[in-house]
Amino acid sequence: MKYKIVFIPEAAIDYSKLDGSVKKNINKKIEELEGNPFLGERLGNKFNIDLSGFYKLYAHSKKFRIVYRMITPEKIEIIEIWGIGKREKEEIYRTIGKRLQEEK
Repeated sequence: MKYKIVFIPEAAIDYSKLDGSVKKNINKKIEELEGNPFLGERLGNKFNIDLSGFYKLYAHSKKFRIVYRMITPEKIEIIEIWGIGKREKEEIYRTIGKRLQEEK
């Protein structure tokens, strides 16, 4: 079964800024994610940011992370990507935290 993948607008911008080789790797991971939404690792509290319900998936030799969540986890219909970013200094988690604050 294939699951629907959607990007929040900010994550689409993250994706558009990637160079070709990174994008190719990210695309491969997203294709895998379409078939298995539990491919990533669960996130919890990172740097005092509550990321419960989110998952991380490594890409491009673990240099990048894809952060996503499942919409209606009881019966998964959509996988929503919230960010794609470098692993350095856990910056992606702070980015997702800001996006969560803006959503409220």
